[in-house]
Amino acid sequence: MSARGKARRRALDILFEAEARDESPLNVLAERVQRAEPPVNEYTSVLVEGVAKNLARIDELLATYAEGWTLERMPAVDRNILRGGTYEMLWSDEVPDGVVISEWVHLAAELSTDESPHFVNGLLARFKQLKPSLSL
Repeated sequence: MSARGKARRRALDILFEAEARDESPLNVLAERVQRAEPPVNEYTSVLVEGVAKNLARIDELLATYAEGWTLERMPAVDRNILRGGTYEMLWSDEVPDGVVISEWVHLAAELSTDESPHFVNGLLARFKQLKPSLSL
């Protein structure tokens, strides 16, 4: 797994844990940075901070475009994969969109249900298509 792939996985772990503990992702990130076992990659921080900053808009987009699924009905891991992927797709220009989709779909395949990779791929691909018209 690439360094960015590991950073995405760690960001997902932090986002998932924050939601499970009903805490701010920034608080959980700060705990992990302070503990430094293992050290937190800079890109992990970028992803978690970006999701936290844009969470309301990200969740609005997910609720609007996830056909047949409310945020509450989504498995928690899928919801947080989509949050990370949506942030990286729409607010970060460091990685090509196709790579972003592929990396987050890979995490869904590794960590969630059999249907999750298709769902994550479809929604992130839709955001890629709509990217020029979405007001962020």
